[in-house]
This record gives sequence, structure tokens and C-alpha cells, in this order.
Amino acid sequence: MSSYIAIDWGSTNLRAWHYDKGECVDQRRSEAGVTRLAGRTAAEVFDDVTAGWPVDRVPVIMAGMVGSNAGWQPVPYLGCPMALDQLASHLTHVADKAWIVPGLSIERDDNDNVMRGEETQLLGATTLHAASLYVMPGTHAKWVDVEGLEVRDFRTVMTGELHHLLLNHSLIGAGLPEQQENNVAFQEGIERGAQDASILSRLFEVRAAHVLGTRDRRHVSEFLSGLLIGHEVALMTKQSTTYTRQPLVIIAGDALACRYQQALQFIGLESVTLEGDRAFQHGIRSIANVLAN
Repeated sequence: MSSYIAIDWGSTNLRAWHYDKGECVDQRRSEAGVTRLAGRTAAEVFDDVTAGWPVDRVPVIMAGMVGSNAGWQPVPYLGCPMALDQLASHLTHVADKAWIVPGLSIERDDNDNVMRGEETQLLGATTLHAASLYVMPGTHAKWVDVEGLEVRDFRTVMTGELHHLLLNHSLIGAGLPEQQENNVAFQEGIERGAQDASILSRLFEVRAAHVLGTRDRRHVSEFLSGLLIGHEVALMTKQSTTYTRQPLVIIAGDALACRYQQALQFIGLESVTLEGDRAFQHGIRSIANVLAN
């Protein structure tokens, strides 16, 4: 389908693209994520964001937290294993020509997990760069085992949120000056985190080091980031059930992807980067093509 509207609607932000005859003719951004509706309904925000666009003539495909119980309408999760090319047959209709893509879930004794929005990126990613393991860094990083087009398993690691909480709401960050980027401190954190079976005992040492003056107080954030990412990467690559020696794929923006690549390189693993918006757009296009048939 050459004409459609794609919306990535998360917790804190919303991004929308209007495609006409295969070309993006307009795009808009809003801070009206589902947790920031400011008293408006999701439908009202939708009308504002798409004002002037042909929402009554072309399909509108939305993904992300818009399908959560805090969004427009709760959309059921699809249990894994799940073939990504089946997403289009499980859309939830919410208005006129507007649909929401379902999220994915895992319910097992050893793993309870959910995702919303990442499934659409994964659909695009599997066509752009096939792999058995995809890494989706962020506030809540996803590590996804894939066989062909089928999501077999995934785990969520709260690395980004944990970094924020420790730095801003714990003794680790108390009294620190403005933080500065420093790759040496980040690399030192990677080395420490990747080599420890558990980093619980290391966390207080982050504070102790800057209190005792053995670590520059301006680089605590960088060391902590390396510690957490290094540990995450070492742990999750060992736990993956489908990972082979082919490069794994990092779906992220350049800055965050570089951090994960640096950690993966330290443990001897190769990776390639796929920009998140590009993967999302390819996923939405695949779904729009199914709707057109």
C-alpha cells in the first residue's frame, strides 16, 4: 500500500508520518504520550496530531503504548512463539480507518514478559537484516530470540531506568557535580560489569569510589552506565537460546547503539546497528501492504 499514516505512540511521546504514493510527505511529533494526555482523550489527541491528513481515506496504523490499558483502547497481547508476519491479521480497529498493532507476551514459569511497539520494529528488522538475536536498548531494553520470522522468546532488562534511578534517587548520585561524557570511565565500567556474575555488590562501590576520591566525581554517570550495560550484555548473550555466531542486530539510535557495540566488542561479539525509526517504518509498511490485499 503506497498511501497510509503511521503512528508510533509511546508513553511520553508520539510520532506520526503521512505516506502518499510511497513517499513521506509530512511528519509530526508531540509530547502527548499516553501518560501525558493532559486531560484529553486519546481520540482528541489523535485528531489534533492528524489534522489535515486524509484519515478518512487511507489506513492509519498505530503501535506502542496506545494499545495499553492507559492508551486509547486495551489491545490483547499475542502469546509467543509468534510469527511476526501474522501481526496484520490481529489488528484492533479503533476508529474509521485506524487500527492498533497488538503487542507480544511471554507467559512461562521462568519468564513473564510483555512488549508494545517493539514488535513492529522487529517485523521491519527481520526484512532489513535477518538475525537470531535482536537487542533493543532503551529505558527497558529488550533482548529478542528470533527464528526466521518467529519470535521465540524475549527478556526485558531495566538498565536505562535503573541508571536513572541510581544516579538521581540514591546515594550513588548524591552531591555530584554536573556529569560529563568520558569514554575511559565508560569502558572501565564495561570491564567491571561484564566480568562479574552479579553487580549488586558493585553498586555501592560506585559511590564509595567517588567519596574516597579514587574516581572523578564528574564521570560517575559514565562509569555506572558502563557497569550496567556491560553486565547486561554479558548476561543476556549467555541466556539467549537461539544466538549463533552471526552478528546480532542492535535496533537503536547511533549514540545508544555505540555504547552497546562497545560492550559487545569487549566480550568478543560482533554486531550491526539498525536505526529504530527505519525498522518501525518498514514494519508499518509491511502491515499496510497486507491491509491493501
